[in-house]
Amino acid sequence: MTEQRIIGLGAGAEAFGGYERGGTGTDSELATEDMVLNIGPQHPATHGVLRLRVTLDGERIVDCEPIIGYMHRGVEKLFEVRDYRQIIVLANRHDWLSAFSSELGVVLAVERMLGMEVPIRATWTRMLLAELNRVLNHLMFLGSYPLEVGAITPIFYAFRERETIQEVMEEISGGRMHYMFNRVGGLKEDLPAGWLGRVSAAIAAVRSRLPQIEDLIFGNEIFAARTRGVGVLGPDLIAQYGVSGPIARGSGVDFDLRRDDSYLAYDELVSSGELTVPLGTTGDCYARFRLLLDEVRVSLTVAEACVARIGSLPQGPINVRLPKILKAPEGHTYAWTENPLGINGYYLVSRGEKTPWRLKLRSASFNNIAVLPQMLPGCVIADMVAILGSMFFVVGDIDK
Repeated sequence: MTEQRIIGLGAGAEAFGGYERGGTGTDSELATEDMVLNIGPQHPATHGVLRLRVTLDGERIVDCEPIIGYMHRGVEKLFEVRDYRQIIVLANRHDWLSAFSSELGVVLAVERMLGMEVPIRATWTRMLLAELNRVLNHLMFLGSYPLEVGAITPIFYAFRERETIQEVMEEISGGRMHYMFNRVGGLKEDLPAGWLGRVSAAIAAVRSRLPQIEDLIFGNEIFAARTRGVGVLGPDLIAQYGVSGPIARGSGVDFDLRRDDSYLAYDELVSSGELTVPLGTTGDCYARFRLLLDEVRVSLTVAEACVARIGSLPQGPINVRLPKILKAPEGHTYAWTENPLGINGYYLVSRGEKTPWRLKLRSASFNNIAVLPQMLPGCVIADMVAILGSMFFVVGDIDK
């Protein structure tokens, strides 16, 4: 008589028939040796040149070592030989999904060193573009993450919405990835005629079609089975490893720099109720992914508020006239921003020259990946792919 065993990959398959996923439970008669497997650095699941060195017992992971540095380009040393105008072009390239937000952190640090006050039109336009950039970032992961678990259709819907936002971003900056629109003291130039109206139309179009993405993904029982209860990350590990952004908030960690250490004019939107901080509770892949959709809706609301505020402002400058040679006074400062992937920090040290003496970059993706050795042991390979995709990282942001 042949014994039948049920083998599955989702969370619901665990402990079926007395056998754990991976075939290494106490009831299993299979004796296996540990195997070291390299996943990457060229692998679809790693989103770029990230390498994971995993030790396996059967299909179950017993150890994981992320090996990074394949995209390292020494950007912090390059900062030291570029003046304060030139470093912006370097700062927006380590996270190519959040270029505007990365530019913003650098110019905020330099402006703080200079004691410079930026025109109010620049402040509100920066907030508008930063939130549109956040929507673009989250839509990329909303489309690409289902690919990790076998669903190809959502990416076409997500990219349709991305293109709607990209059109207005490209119109104002001329770029689709590396906008180079921030300047020390404000922005490159004023808004094109009629641009705010086109932004409002784009926001309305994206908001009206978000339910299609929601139904397509969250109404799929296979997606739910592959993500619910998988890759649970607790608040203690988040605090130990400095994990931030949607990953931390998906575990119920109520922290968002836009509200808790406000910069630009986010405090006004918190007071008016337009800026809220959605939270998850379960801390699994499903909660992290669900939070992306919630944050897209919040960012669209914030962007609408920015459009309304900019429209009510009188005409005026959008930047500060700078000297031909810009030098920051001697000293140091630290600026941090709530980037789409989490907290980005910029520690600037100046010796009174036209170039930074030191500009240390704290990127969100590095900390988000550092916690993987604590999350993956005990999981099977198929669930590793689902977990890795839900950690929301960009390889260039890890390596800098």
